[in-house]
Amino acid sequence: MIRLDLAPRPVRVGAAGVGIAGVLLLAGCAGGAAEGADGSASADTSSGDSGSTDAGTSSGGYADGTYTAEGAYNTPESVEQITVTLTLENDIVTAVEVTGDPQARESQQYQSQFIGGIADEVVGQNIDDLSVDRVAGSSLTSGGFNAAVEEIKAEAAA
Repeated sequence: MIRLDLAPRPVRVGAAGVGIAGVLLLAGCAGGAAEGADGSASADTSSGDSGSTDAGTSSGGYADGTYTAEGAYNTPESVEQITVTLTLENDIVTAVEVTGDPQARESQQYQSQFIGGIADEVVGQNIDDLSVDRVAGSSLTSGGFNAAVEEIKAEAAA
């Protein structure tokens, strides 16, 4: 049985509002704790192509630079995809950018909420510690994000 939590949740809004069709660069200091799991539905995830730009060297296990990957996740209505770009310095996420392309109307709302809150969850964190569960009320989008992070980790370690 799949349980969807549709209760209203506070939404964090980015600097210029959150436009789902556009690209929103979210960077800054990390803050706020990740919301805990409450038994909400999880999703199968898969990832798409990944690429990197501006890779340098790091004193840690991953090369410094900016990396991009796609992550997909299933909703009851569709398969959704997001593009994640992370900037790493000494294995720490210094910037995150997430772009959505929602196929279902409800996905637009959840991707928008996710994009508005993801920087608070991951900027300033070690990439090995990243595994988001729910961000600003969006739990399924997290599956696509986590899949993209795994692709980025594989590429940055190469």
